[in-house]
Amino acid sequence: MEDPTHSHLQINGNGDWPHNGVNNEAIFNEVDGHFRSTAILPWDQFSNWIHCACVVTFDLELGQAMELIYPGHIKLTDKEKMNICYLSFPDSNSGCMGDTQFHFRIRQCPGRRSLSRAHSQYNKDCPVSLQLDDSHYYGFVYFRQTKDRTVRRGYFQKSVVLITKLPCIALFNQVISIIAPEYFDNGEPSLEAACHDIDQWPSPVPGETLNLPIMGTVLQGRIPCRSDKLIGSTQSKSENLHSLPVHTVLPSLHEVDIYSAFLSILPHVQLLWELVLIGEPVVVMASSPTTTCLTVQALVNMIAPLKFCSDFRPYFTIHDSEFKEYTTKTQAPPPVILGVTNPFFAKTLQHWPHIIRIGEMGSIGSSPKLANKVKKAAALKTLDSNPGVYTRYKSFLTKDKMILKRLMKGAQLKRPVEAQNAILRRHLLELTQSFMIPLERYMASLMPLQRNISPYKGPPKLRPFDSEKFLESVEHSGPQLTCGIKGDWESLYRRFFRSPNFEGWYHQRQREVNQKLQILHLEALGNANLSEWIADKEEVEIVDLILKIKDKLSFASHHHHIVGKESVSRLQKQLEDIVSTLPDDLQSVIKT
Repeated sequence: MEDPTHSHLQINGNGDWPHNGVNNEAIFNEVDGHFRSTAILPWDQFSNWIHCACVVTFDLELGQAMELIYPGHIKLTDKEKMNICYLSFPDSNSGCMGDTQFHFRIRQCPGRRSLSRAHSQYNKDCPVSLQLDDSHYYGFVYFRQTKDRTVRRGYFQKSVVLITKLPCIALFNQVISIIAPEYFDNGEPSLEAACHDIDQWPSPVPGETLNLPIMGTVLQGRIPCRSDKLIGSTQSKSENLHSLPVHTVLPSLHEVDIYSAFLSILPHVQLLWELVLIGEPVVVMASSPTTTCLTVQALVNMIAPLKFCSDFRPYFTIHDSEFKEYTTKTQAPPPVILGVTNPFFAKTLQHWPHIIRIGEMGSIGSSPKLANKVKKAAALKTLDSNPGVYTRYKSFLTKDKMILKRLMKGAQLKRPVEAQNAILRRHLLELTQSFMIPLERYMASLMPLQRNISPYKGPPKLRPFDSEKFLESVEHSGPQLTCGIKGDWESLYRRFFRSPNFEGWYHQRQREVNQKLQILHLEALGNANLSEWIADKEEVEIVDLILKIKDKLSFASHHHHIVGKESVSRLQKQLEDIVSTLPDDLQSVIKT
């Protein structure tokens, strides 16, 4: 019998030349690290968006089994296949009949290639909170379960799954909802056709409006870029692409509807924001993976534009390869957010400090029945407990009741869900920014003054972060001035400083500031009168300066997107002038 995972290596669906599965980009880099091919090979554009498409079926002998991986040259490890198979079906307790959509996140097995050029560029240009993670995959699932008397089990059960590294949740939910029904109706050729459509997509470039044709329809959307204004217009004016008629405009490629996700627990949104900010372990319990994945993703998105730096699993099962690691009682729960549906977890995770129980989604626009009181964690014994937040955590901040009143009034007036979502999202964005502004201000104060940057010394370093020094400023210039919320901000910062979110933010800012200092130092070298400086210097000092300039030019070539061309040209001219003053034999050594 033909192996379905390798049955399509012969020719691509457009009748183009065959793809042999060789990584041509890797060959070019191996021949010469500086040589870059501009040729777009089959599957290059596809792999910029999606790693592969899979079909998972239920086999009576094997249980969940991988029926198909497309394109055929894509390799998954046995561990990755096992995780994808188990996570592609809702838990048997969910009773999901018909079609069910959700997504999951798994660890990528070590030893794979580092980020592709397109993905590295994407990470440089997009907001930090939307950067793709090289060590994890997302899986977007469309599961179908229908009664079928021709099958011994009595049910047809199959999932179509898209595996990707991009955190474009809204986009891939839309894409899988187009591809999967076609596959169930027309079989494998329709999946091939969809993959070839994706192989024609432009690269995922932040800041550009993208037209994405898929199976006779065109999706249009825009990935935010780092230079976007966060409050005000969320979408800068992009060039409108008129080459294709657009059928669906996606307001966002990555956001989820956080209002609907938190509908039954709205009074606790600020408490949840604190828990996510300080990286506390949280488990979301619900009856379907659709609900858990929406809620987990909404929690992670709560602290944008700050990046959530811990692990999170929108849908987690007892078969997950990290199950033992994340449920052990021999040590404190790790700072992760898990979404679970199996009642078994109510017992296994009852030692976790924060448990969110989400009921079935209320009808849109109706006034939701709210879980007003926070309950003690020990009160949750089964998955059938009432919706609510079960925790012993005491909020550091006083509750902002105005936002709750505004949302409740909106629900009574039948305000559209999109508007309610925008109100809540903006409130959380402003809350996070109020928290981060004092930190950004303090970080800026650690920068050396520009006038102290000397071309004749090494580039200056950022002064170390002193948490006590920072906390001294909170009382008179803290977040309460911008957001109006009172409370123990100082203690909240202390908890934040111990979290992976602070560590991630600090290292990112440290990198950015040190890059900025390198650029300022490079400009200082380019503008200095180096010919005069070397007049009375020994050869060894001049060679040392030449090596420093070469280092700077190497830095500029690796960071060409942030270094001005004029600065590089001036420094290159300085280098040539200095080298020309040396004896001929030394010049030839330096030039080699």
